[in-house]
Amino acid sequence: MIGENGGEAGGNVDRLAPVIPLFGAKKASEASSGGRDEGTPSDRHPARGTAERHTAPRLRALHPHADSEEGTSDAEGAESQTPDPEETRKVAEEALVRKLRTRSLSVSESRIVLKGYSLESSQIDDVIDDFCRRGYLDDAILAGHLVISGVERKGLGRVALSRALAQRGIPRDVIAAALDEVPDDDDERALDFARTKARSLSRLDHDTALRRLVGQLSRRGYNGSVAMKAARTALTEASFGQPSSGVRFVDSD
Repeated sequence: MIGENGGEAGGNVDRLAPVIPLFGAKKASEASSGGRDEGTPSDRHPARGTAERHTAPRLRALHPHADSEEGTSDAEGAESQTPDPEETRKVAEEALVRKLRTRSLSVSESRIVLKGYSLESSQIDDVIDDFCRRGYLDDAILAGHLVISGVERKGLGRVALSRALAQRGIPRDVIAAALDEVPDDDDERALDFARTKARSLSRLDHDTALRRLVGQLSRRGYNGSVAMKAARTALTEASFGQPSSGVRFVDSD
């Protein structure tokens, strides 16, 4: 019986259906080898495969990002090197204010200062208009001050005054208006100046003293006739009231 059962059992074993791999032949072979593929372990490692899938795209994405940052940096650097027009104007205005604190300037002289800061013509016009509106620049007032100073402190005549104002870039019509305010007394002012110089020429002969005094008066803007008249009168007074034709000065040479 045991033999029969044993034989029957053996027959049942022989009749068992073969095992069919559910996940394909490759899986079955992996199962038979203990779940390892001896030939290509790195290809099948889940962690290695995941890392490779994520690493490659991430590295590819870094290059465009780096290029973008580099491009942005270059653009910002180029932008920082380009001067800001408003900032340039502010610097120029401050420089002009500093100069005006130490010396009065004409509109023409102020333009020269502003041009030194590479401002555009429209910007210079705007700054000049603004300063004129605020009263920082006024050619008429400046011309009046220069005329008064030239007359009272330097004894200048009209020609010299006109020349001095023109050298400061003051327009001709403004110069004419300023000179109209000066009393027409060139004869008197020329004589006052000649009197201050006549005594210093007392050691020269009359002709030399007269020539030098006329030259000094001419350089101060007095015309020929006014200068000659003032020089003759001052030299006569310097010789104790004697007629100029009878006075002889000793030549120091």
